[in-house]
Amino acid sequence: MPIEQIKNIIDYGIIGLLLFLSFITFAFAIERLLFYRSIKVTEYRNRTAMELDIMKRLPTIASIGTNAPYIGLLGTVLAIILTFYIIGENQNNVDPGEIMKHLALALKATAAGLVVAIPATVIYNGLLSKVDTLLAQWDIANDERK
Repeated sequence: MPIEQIKNIIDYGIIGLLLFLSFITFAFAIERLLFYRSIKVTEYRNRTAMELDIMKRLPTIASIGTNAPYIGLLGTVLAIILTFYIIGENQNNVDPGEIMKHLALALKATAAGLVVAIPATVIYNGLLSKVDTLLAQWDIANDERK
């Protein structure tokens, strides 16, 4: 398999995976926000049942926020390994500018991982805050029923 093909697989595979995870994060966040807007805490007789409903999909968002930098770092490490392999193959004909370009491009995967992780973490924390608010509202409504 040619080096350029391997490079494209690494680049598009890692960046594609991170784009997919970003899409999942925003889709789940929108779904959760719409659910939170429509929820009526007084309809729940059991706090645990409500908690289960409002916590759905939040662990996925948290996992994406936690793991996206590692996925980006994996892409960077693979691209750097590939760069060193290219240097090894062309020891007599090494162009420092070309090497620097390959190393700089290798870092784009880490940057992409951070671009996915930071919003996912912010979204998770925001949704978790809304969960706390809904549970407090349930507690207040339940206290008034007694």
